[in-house]
Amino acid sequence: MAERLFLRLDGDPLYAPETSVPAGTLREFAIDAPLAAHVAHIASYREDIPAGQERIERVLPDGAVHLIFHLGDEPPMAEAGRAGLAGVAGASASPTVLRFRGQVAGLSVSLRPGAIAALLGMPAGDITNTVVALDDLWGPAATPLIARLQDARTDEARVAIVQATLRQRLQAGRKPAASPAAHAAQLIATSGGQRALRDVAAAVGVGERRLQQLFHAEVGLSPRSWGRLARLHGCLRALRQQASPRWAELALDAGFYDQAHLVNEFQSLCGLSPRLFLARAQAAAPAREVSGFSNTGG
Repeated sequence: MAERLFLRLDGDPLYAPETSVPAGTLREFAIDAPLAAHVAHIASYREDIPAGQERIERVLPDGAVHLIFHLGDEPPMAEAGRAGLAGVAGASASPTVLRFRGQVAGLSVSLRPGAIAALLGMPAGDITNTVVALDDLWGPAATPLIARLQDARTDEARVAIVQATLRQRLQAGRKPAASPAAHAAQLIATSGGQRALRDVAAAVGVGERRLQQLFHAEVGLSPRSWGRLARLHGCLRALRQQASPRWAELALDAGFYDQAHLVNEFQSLCGLSPRLFLARAQAAAPAREVSGFSNTGG
């Protein structure tokens, strides 16, 4: 079976246009108001894979730290298997290839830059490109949470349990002040990665070296890596408007040095060439229309 593609950029609907995950597999949930500044997205996923088969899925990087709970037969990737039923996937600027088997079920919570220390009790940079068991971070407090999630009968109940737990951790800890790193990350993202880092640092009132330190602690990526992802994401958004892009012009508009730079960044950050990505993205939309599912819905 062909490899599936999953992509979700900030502000996208649950099923982004490029995503070829089957309709009905994902479900999005509202975020409680006290968590809105810390949590970007919560979704459940469910899929039954026939015995003896597997589904391979390429997840393009969004740069976020993800809190993941596995509630099916087995976790969908080797790293998550070592993390057990609950883990934290650190920020990454590389694609992740997942292999799903059996009954797949779980929850994914995407955290905002600056939220990691408050909710997980550690610098984000300590788990970059890794998956860590939740009980390694929370200790004995993780065990009853996992048990309650396993006992819950619906995804709504599980999401309510997770959000209540996160609210308690925020209330128990020292509430963080406004984060220069989170502000800087937003400035880089909104510029499509084209704003100079010295200008970003000046805008948030810190030096470039201090900005590096804050990104390690609160984002998990360097400002440069975050900027590379922002530039890629801007390019991906532009591709949605161009069925037959002029690659050299697109590269310059998106802030790449030239077309070769765009190709190299796509290969590094997505594991795909731009043309192969575009072919897969364009194939995903007709498949959804045939299934009767709209890309614009949650």
